[in-house]
Amino acid sequence: MNISCIEHHSDTGWTRPWPDVANPSQALVLVFGSAKTYRDGPGPLQELRAALPGALIAGCSTAGEIAGTRVRDGSLSVAEFASTRLRGAVASCDPGDDSYQEGAALGDRLDEPDPTGVLVLSDGLHVNGSELVRGITGRLGRGLPVTGGLAGDGDRFEQTWVIVDGRPVEGDVTGVGFCGDSVRFHYGSQGGWDIFGNERLITRSEGNVLYELDKRPAFDLYKQYLGDRAEGLRATGLLFPLAIRQDPDDRFLVRSLTFAGDVPEGSWAQLMQANFDRLIGGAEQAAHQARKGAAGPFLSIAISCVGRRLVLGDRAEEEVEVTAECLPAGSHQVGFYSYGEISPYSDGSCDLHNQTMTLTTISEAW
Repeated sequence: MNISCIEHHSDTGWTRPWPDVANPSQALVLVFGSAKTYRDGPGPLQELRAALPGALIAGCSTAGEIAGTRVRDGSLSVAEFASTRLRGAVASCDPGDDSYQEGAALGDRLDEPDPTGVLVLSDGLHVNGSELVRGITGRLGRGLPVTGGLAGDGDRFEQTWVIVDGRPVEGDVTGVGFCGDSVRFHYGSQGGWDIFGNERLITRSEGNVLYELDKRPAFDLYKQYLGDRAEGLRATGLLFPLAIRQDPDDRFLVRSLTFAGDVPEGSWAQLMQANFDRLIGGAEQAAHQARKGAAGPFLSIAISCVGRRLVLGDRAEEEVEVTAECLPAGSHQVGFYSYGEISPYSDGSCDLHNQTMTLTTISEAW
C-alpha cells in the first residue's frame, strides 16, 4: 500500500508535490475541507482531478480537519493509496427523502463485487443517520463493517457537502467499497462522557426529533441545566449530549441535540457532561480497538464529533495525538470533525453515533 498525505491552504496552496500514482484506477484520494471551501468555489478540487485523473475522489465538509497529530480549519487534507480494488457509489438524500431507502440504494450499488469494508460519507444536515445506516447494512449484511461519518460545517449548521464526481455537492451520500483478499479493514469507536442527573423517559419523539422528556418539553429540561445558553441550543446542546437506551439492560447510544440519528419514543435518556481526561482516554481506546494487533502500516481515518472539539477546545489535538501514537510506524492519519459517526459495535452491528472518536484502519496483506 502506497500512502501519502498533502494539504491545501488557501494562502499558500498545496504543501507538497502530487504523489506518484502508478495505477490511478486503483487510487483513492480522501478530501476533507471546511464548508467555506465550497462556498469560495471548487478550485482545489479541480486541481486534484486534473493532477490525478481516474482516481476515486471521496470526501466531505467538516467542523475541522485532522492531519496527522494536528487539527486544522480552512484546509484540505488528502491521502491516497493504491492496489486495492475500489468501488464508489452515490445516493441522493434531499430534505424529506426517506433516509432508509437512500441507504438501501447505496448498499445495493456497493454490493458488487463483494466488499471487505465500506466507508460512508453523508450530508450532515438532511439525513437521519440511524435510518441511513439501517438501510445500508440491511443490504450489505450485518457482518460487513461499515464506518464513516456525517459532513460538518463548524458550529454553524448551515451547509455541508460531499464529493461527487470530484465536485462538492449538497444533499448526497457517498460510499467507497474496499474489495479484494488483500485488504484489511478494522475499526474502533469510544466516547468518554460522564452521565449525570436522573434517567428520563422519552414521551414524545418522531424519528430524530425529540419533543418531550417525562411529558415535559425537552427544551425546558435543557434550559433548566443550561440557563441562558439554551438559546443557542443547537450548538450548546453539543456540550450536554444524551445517553439513550431502550431498556435498562441495553448499552447506551449517545445523541447530541442536533440529533443526526433516532431518539426513539419510549426509550430512556440521561444527560451527559464532559470529562476531559476520559474523552482523550476514550480516543486512545478507540485506536487500540482499530489496530486489532495488526502490524500495519495503516491508512487511519479518524472521525470525531464536533461536540468533542467544542468541549476540548485547545486540548482537541490531544485526542488526535493519542490515536496517532497508537499506530504502527509508516501509518498516516487523516480525518475530520463530524456531525455524526458511523461504526459497528464490538458484536458487529452498526449504528450512527454522536460524541465519539471513531477510527477506521485500512491495510493490505501481501
